[in-house]
This record gives sequence, C-alpha cells and structure tokens, in this order.
Amino acid sequence: MIDRRRLMFTAAAGAALAASGQALAQTPDNAASQQLHALLQTVVEEMVLKSPETLTGLGLDKGPNAPMKRLLEDRSQAKIDGDKAEFRAAIASMDGIDRDALGAQDAVYFDTLKFFGDTVIQGYQFPYGGGFFPSPYTVSQLSGSYQGIPDFLDSQHTIETTEDAEAYLSRLSAFGTALDQETARMEAEFAAGAVPPDFVIAKTLTQMGAMLDARPADLTLVKSVARRAAEKGLAGDWAGRAQTIVEQTVMPALARQADALRAQQPTATHEAGVWRLPDGEAYYDFGLKYFTTTNMTGQEVHELGLEQLAELSARADELLKAEGMTQGTVGERIAAMGKDPRFIYPNTDAAKEALLADLNVQIRAMQARLPDYFGRLPQAPVEVKRVPKEIEAGAPGGYYNGAALDGSRPGAYYINLRDTAEWPKWTLPTLTYHEAIPGHHLQISLQQEKADTPMLMKVLGFSAFSEGWALYSEQLADEMGVYENDAWGRIGYLQSMMFRASRLVVDSGLHFKRWSREQAIQSMMAATGDQESSVATEIERYCVWPGQACSYKVGHTAWVRLREQAKAELGDRFSIKGFHDAGLNAGGVPMTVLERVIGDWKKTVV
Repeated sequence: MIDRRRLMFTAAAGAALAASGQALAQTPDNAASQQLHALLQTVVEEMVLKSPETLTGLGLDKGPNAPMKRLLEDRSQAKIDGDKAEFRAAIASMDGIDRDALGAQDAVYFDTLKFFGDTVIQGYQFPYGGGFFPSPYTVSQLSGSYQGIPDFLDSQHTIETTEDAEAYLSRLSAFGTALDQETARMEAEFAAGAVPPDFVIAKTLTQMGAMLDARPADLTLVKSVARRAAEKGLAGDWAGRAQTIVEQTVMPALARQADALRAQQPTATHEAGVWRLPDGEAYYDFGLKYFTTTNMTGQEVHELGLEQLAELSARADELLKAEGMTQGTVGERIAAMGKDPRFIYPNTDAAKEALLADLNVQIRAMQARLPDYFGRLPQAPVEVKRVPKEIEAGAPGGYYNGAALDGSRPGAYYINLRDTAEWPKWTLPTLTYHEAIPGHHLQISLQQEKADTPMLMKVLGFSAFSEGWALYSEQLADEMGVYENDAWGRIGYLQSMMFRASRLVVDSGLHFKRWSREQAIQSMMAATGDQESSVATEIERYCVWPGQACSYKVGHTAWVRLREQAKAELGDRFSIKGFHDAGLNAGGVPMTVLERVIGDWKKTVV
C-alpha cells in the first residue's frame, strides 16, 4: 500500500507523462492485457491528474498541468466520497479481465492492483479515517494539512518564475480552506466515536501552538516564498503578501481547528489502542493487512516480535560483553551507551550541521560499495535534510521523500534533530543505510526510474515491501562489511533490529492486548535502551497509525526468507545481484506477489 513516505495515492499519466518525458509501457499484446493497461490508465487519470499536490510532488505541475500548481487538494468529505465511488468502480471492473491470459509482468500488475484495491475498499466500512492510509484520525500529531502543507510548500512547490511565486500565494490562500475542511471531517469522526487519546490531542495542540504563537513573519510559510523569490531575482513584496494571507486566512482557520480539538480534551480517554473505537478490533485487523500485506493476527505478530527480540538481544549481549560491557540487561547497557558523552553531538546548530555532514560521508562510502551488489543503480541523487523545526516535536526520527520524476528535486532523507542526544553516533550509520542507500532511496528511485512501466506501478508503494527492504538493507550493510572496524556501529545495527522487533510487540500490545501508552513505553525502553523521549514519540505514532509499525520486521523477515530459500535451491548459481535486481525490478508489490516474482526468477537462473 502507500507507505508513510508516500501517504497520497501517487501516479501520473496522459498529459503528465508528456510533460515529464516519461515513456509509456509497451503496447499490450492481447485483449486481457489491453483491458488491464486501460484500467491502470483510468486509475491514474481519476486519482492523479485531478490531484494538484501529487503532480507537484512528482515534478509534473508544468506545461498543461501548470494551472494545478495554484491549487491544493480538495479535502472535503464530499470529494473523498466521490473518490471512493470512482475507485470502487475501477476495482470492480477487474472482474472482467482474464488474468490467466496475462503475461508474467502484467500478472504482477494485476495482482498488485487487486490486492491494493480490495484492501483499501475493506477500510471503507469504518465511519472514521479517510483516503488511502489507515489512520482513524484525520488530524493528529502526524496528520493533517497543518502538519504537511508548510513543508510541502517549502520543499516541493518550486519557485523559478513570478508565476510560481504567485501560485505559492494562491496555495497559501487555499490553506485556510483545507484546514476548515479537515476540521469538519475531524468533528464528524468525533461524532462517530473516534476521538484521539488525550496525549495525542495534547501533542497535536502543542504543534499547532508553535505556529499560532509564532510571529507570522517568522514562519516558514512566509519566509520560504520571500527567500526563494529573492534568490531568483523576482521583484515584489512576497513576504508582506504572504504574511497578510497567513494572518487573515491561515491562522484563523488553524485556531478554529485547535479550538475544535481542545473542546474534546475534558472527555478524551487515555486509552491508547484502536480497540476502544467502534468496531476497533476489526480496524486493527484491517491495519495489519494493509501494512504487512499478510493475514497475520495480532497474536501472531506479538509472538513473532517476542521471538525475534529474544534472538537479537542474545546477539547484542555477546557484542556488548566483547566491548567490556557486562553489567545489567542488554537494554540497560545500550542505554548507558546512549548516554556516553563520547558518542553524543552537542545540541547546538553547529554540531547539528556537523552531524549532517557526517551522514553525507556515510552515503558516499556506501555508494562505492553498491556496484558489487546491484546491477541497476538509481540515477536520482539523495540529500540529507533536517525535519522542519515547526513539526519536529511530533515527527518521526527519520524518513524519506522520493525524488521528482522529472529530475528537478532529489530524494530527501530527513532526520529529526530536535535533540542530538537522541542520535548517539553509533546509531547513525544504520539509519543512513535504511533511509538512503541501499534502503529507501535506492528502492524507490529504481521503482520510479524503471523503463517501460505503467506510471501507476512506478509509484504505488506497499509498506511491507519498502520498509522490509529498508530493514533488509541494514542487514545487507553489515554483510557488506561496513562494521568491520566499528564494533559500536554493529551494536547500533543490532539495536535497530531490536527496535523493529520491539515494534511488533508494542504495536500489537497497544491495539490487540490493550496495553496502555505507559506500558508500551516501558516495554520498548527495556528492550532497546532508547531514551524515553524518543520512545514516547514512537509509541504515540503507533497509536495513530495502527499496524504500520509492524510492516518493517514482517517485510524484512520475508525478504530474508526468500533470499535464503533461493540460496539453498540455487547453490553456486545464486547471485546476490540477480536476487536484488529481480526483487527490486518488481516495483512496490505485496509480499505474496514478491514471492511469486522471486519464484519466477529462480526458474530463469542457469
């Protein structure tokens, strides 16, 4: 499904393809294939060419699509209902396609779209949440236009001409409408029984307060257009005009949204899991299916997490003892490492810049190793960026945003630097390998850059596939030998794996076993040795994205299992390059589809 890095349903076709110069897929060679490709085109046209923010995100808001650059998404419930009706009809039409008549590649496309469609439509039964991403709350510390639009305008809306700057102001004016539309949906969710936990409301209001309490002139919303227009020599009072819009339109709408959320605080519960919502247990089953692309139950997820956590902890114990750390539990010893001053960057702007520079060194070193493990490498570069200060209080520790398809914007690996103590030096290499290369940037860029592919398949993503690959990339980096002279870094790699195994435990604990927020925090701290501040942010994330945290280790386990099976079956004929290229060439697919892809590849190895 669409993973958390691509929360919108992203694709492009028709006029957008012409604008970007992207090639169309091969001409279908039979009636069933023609039907399938026509459907893929229909889905793209209905879900993308009408989506101004998606076009901008993909760098396709030019030429015939230039008027879309002045618009934001229609976030009204009426628009969402209309999208649902169109999507239902599109998926229903798949019943008329003879899958048995499709070639191997088209069968992958069919199975991928079918799984995606059926699972998304399964989520339509619930009277809360919306769109294509399972979260019961339209507005939270991680969701809502208040959280996403400022960064979208700053990092994705390009400004090269006066028309681009005017389009920025047009979108800024539409920001107030977007907020009000989401406030209406949020209040409908409240009426349906989906009120966020009290701690989610508090964190969300804190983030909103950071905007509401700031001087409008100091906000990125105002400074971004002024700075970039000046860089391009565009005359005009861009800062003054932007500030007026923020003061007269954006801030009043944000204040209305904050007031509506604040009104729920007196009666909001502290219970963390979605089990407390109407039909909440079924909603968690839906979230697990959506994110893991499996039918695993909450109990099965919990047991897998406990099993893998025990195994990984035993490995970490051996490494810690080898470094002279013998006292206390594994979690306690890792926690002590996390407080060791020699591993901590000062919490200053200068030190944060040094940290970013060190990450770039890690990326360049890994780049040199990639040709030995991959036959195809991404063309798009990747850059390291700080999470914007306005949202860093509730944002994840690290995440990735894909490059524009037209090459106008590189991929971006974001790291949250609200407090450098959350990032001891021994944690950073594995984060880089996860978010950049050989993790998200490599996988997503190869998917987007794959020639002769329907555009929908270039950008449709499944969390188990992409997050599983990124976690597999952490293991692959260790297998490449990056920690041969860095014992602390290898411990950091194992701690990262323990962290993801712990996610299985606490996510299912919250939503299936009905754990409290505090119980989940204590469980993860004990298992991983992470600081309470960073763990609390993680746990609160799992509360609003039920099941998403399970995609990492479930997907990683599948990637490793498929590789080891291929090794056993092929023996000397096994090629790590061949395995990687075959798996990544599939694009973003459910894990059941990936299994068939690897099975077909094994038949071709001679």
